Amino acid sequence: QAQLVESGGGSVQSGGSLRLSCPVPAYTWNTYCMAWFRQAPGKEREGVAFVDRDGTTRYAESVKGRFTISQDKAKNTLHLQMNSLDPEDTAMYYCATTRRFGPWLRQDLYDYWGQGTQVTVSS
Repeated sequence: QAQLVESGGGSVQSGGSLRLSCPVPAYTWNTYCMAWFRQAPGKEREGVAFVDRDGTTRYAESVKGRFTISQDKAKNTLHLQMNSLDPEDTAMYYCATTRRFGPWLRQDLYDYWGQGTQVTVSS
């Protein structure tokens, strides 16, 4: 099973920014959907942002207007730009991909997952 490797996490103060990166195989462009999920301590993993095969994006309500998911096809990398970070955004962030169809928040549809990168936001 292909393994994704996230990077870019770290510790920032409230209001700060981070950009997460996740290299993906070139063959996944246009055939796979990609997403970012996160899991805070003591909470279930939740969907954050999603990009469909045609480039359509979706976001969790809690991050709309602050986070942007993007694809750098020249560098075969999925990104998550996170601005105006809040302590509530503290979590382990995971990228995931799938070639299956279904509701983007349904985690069992995703075939490949990374190990996660930690984001910590202090007040």
